[in-house]
Amino acid sequence: MRRHLNTIYVTTDNAWLRKDGDNVVIEADGAERGRVPLHMIEGIVCFGRPGASPALMAACAQAGIAFSFLTPQGRFLARIEGPRTGNVLLRRTQYRLADDPARAVPVIRGIVAAKAANQRTVLLRALRDHGAGMDPPTRAAMEGAECRLSHIARLAALADDIALLRGHEGEAAQVYFGVFDNMIAAGRDAFAFQGRSRRPPLDRINALLSFLYAMLGHDCRSALEGVGLDPQVGFLHADRPGRASLALDLMEELRPVLADRLALSLVNRGQVKAQDFSIDEGGAVSLTDDGRKAVLIAWQERKKRELRHPFLGEKMPLGLVPHVQALLLARHLRGDLDGYPPFVWK
Repeated sequence: MRRHLNTIYVTTDNAWLRKDGDNVVIEADGAERGRVPLHMIEGIVCFGRPGASPALMAACAQAGIAFSFLTPQGRFLARIEGPRTGNVLLRRTQYRLADDPARAVPVIRGIVAAKAANQRTVLLRALRDHGAGMDPPTRAAMEGAECRLSHIARLAALADDIALLRGHEGEAAQVYFGVFDNMIAAGRDAFAFQGRSRRPPLDRINALLSFLYAMLGHDCRSALEGVGLDPQVGFLHADRPGRASLALDLMEELRPVLADRLALSLVNRGQVKAQDFSIDEGGAVSLTDDGRKAVLIAWQERKKRELRHPFLGEKMPLGLVPHVQALLLARHLRGDLDGYPPFVWK
């Protein structure tokens, strides 16, 4: 089983990264701030304007370490990677399946059903943790949404048409985010949520979700590249220039588990506060430097939590789940598995 390695997140604008032997060295203001062996990391993510030496970027490309540059808000800018790895026959199979709706439907069916089921689990955990303090109408809305998501998951598991499955996925999102505000138990004035907004986020919860989704997208893309799949060619998400469609596919079943649940925990436990966000003149909301650091620390800790994988039956850190799911998808495409087993959170 693959080891769960660390990702380095660089948030200081004037930071400089360089290679020293087999180590990554992070410097800022003329002083060394950190030193990590290359073999201990799987990715480097830079926010803002940190710089890096050509020698380090070359070493990362050669070692298969993803080196990504993002805006301070987490929007993807650029990525440095080495020669594409993996079996060309696997990628050719991926392309053929993406062009064949009949063969793509079983994979999409699993993704959509698992996403709805995992969204339902988030609601059930919120009811368990905070249901006693909810007023009757709020609790009734939560229970109704939970039942509807369970029904959508069953419908998706039986669907045999891509358009229908996309409709089920859209309905699940509408139901789930329709009650998301009910799961916010602390700081409700500052963290009111009235629906998804993106590019730009228009409230603090949306800014937090978008940032966590960007981190999850980075991990999913790296996982797919690690097993030899092309992250640009997906099944549920249509091809679009510049969009990592397969990474978005892989993210769908993992968003509730890795990102949504963490966002709710950060707010409800008071680990992020109103002052950890800034609002520009146009109304766009983003994390401050301190807020971003707090979220990244929590993100890394979340990825270290162990669970038992529902298909493999093995205990593993949450951060390893995107790699395992990418590996299971590759095994299905190679014909080693009859179907793609999606990740269903228990």
